[in-house]
Amino acid sequence: MPARRRPRSISVTAPERPNPILSNLVPFQNYLEAECGLARNTIRAYESDLRQFGGWYEDHGPANPNEITLQTLTAYIHELRGRDLAATTVARHLVAIKMLFRYFVLEALIEKSVADSLSSPKLWQHLPKVLSPAAVERLLNAPIRDDRFPLRDRAILCMLYATGCRASEVSGLRLSNVFLAERYARCLGKGNKERIVGLNPVAVAAVEAWIEGERCHLVGEGDSPWLFVNGRGGEVSRIAIWKLVKKYAVRAGCGSEVSPHTLRHSFATHMLAGGAEIRALQEMLGHASISTTQIYTHVEHSRLKAIHERCHPRG
Repeated sequence: MPARRRPRSISVTAPERPNPILSNLVPFQNYLEAECGLARNTIRAYESDLRQFGGWYEDHGPANPNEITLQTLTAYIHELRGRDLAATTVARHLVAIKMLFRYFVLEALIEKSVADSLSSPKLWQHLPKVLSPAAVERLLNAPIRDDRFPLRDRAILCMLYATGCRASEVSGLRLSNVFLAERYARCLGKGNKERIVGLNPVAVAAVEAWIEGERCHLVGEGDSPWLFVNGRGGEVSRIAIWKLVKKYAVRAGCGSEVSPHTLRHSFATHMLAGGAEIRALQEMLGHASISTTQIYTHVEHSRLKAIHERCHPRG
């Protein structure tokens, strides 16, 4: 009698458990760009934070997004805090999660966002670093003839301080939106919101020197729309602007921690010290909320307090 064959065992691979966080990341990014009008850098930051959340969710979250509870999200926040991250970093992760869950509600993936019940970690209000007018003057004059593009670099530094613009906003300035004779420019800020920024005579002179000198040689017969271009005639990136500010700040003796945002802070503080109204400053900086601008009143008060303590006989 022939030997009975043993039945072959059939291996069944368990279906992959769906991850609603990672599977919806691309359409969520499209939503942020098309409907919310968020800046590319903001969208990239949200993507990075949510990929970390999605990786954690793989092992700890339910397959059905409607089964996500407040306890699930609280456990992840505790996970972040366990990494000894700064409170500002944890708060940024939390904003990304809240935005994603609001998108889930809009797309009817969940009925209600439990993320809105999460409270942000308490943040200490750190006063921004501000340069003195004398230090700003040294920084603006730091580019010299031996540098590769001294006229361009000085014009960028002058624009940062004259307008209070962010590095990305100066990078994105178009030649057609700069009106030197009228001393103003049209700037595209966060959320693709356009605002008018003023130009002082120093910035006007620096930009004119750059356009008439180095820019025409770099662009050549081509037609670049950008005000500031790199060695290949393309748009100067915000990273390049960040690097050149660092370079000249060290040269001017202002410290290695100086960044383009330091010039923005200095602009705002010096404007308030000169008598500018807080509402007008809010418009110049492109802040959506007056509370964001009010930090500069604290900077000015702290400066006056320090002067009082240093100079008053009973200070």
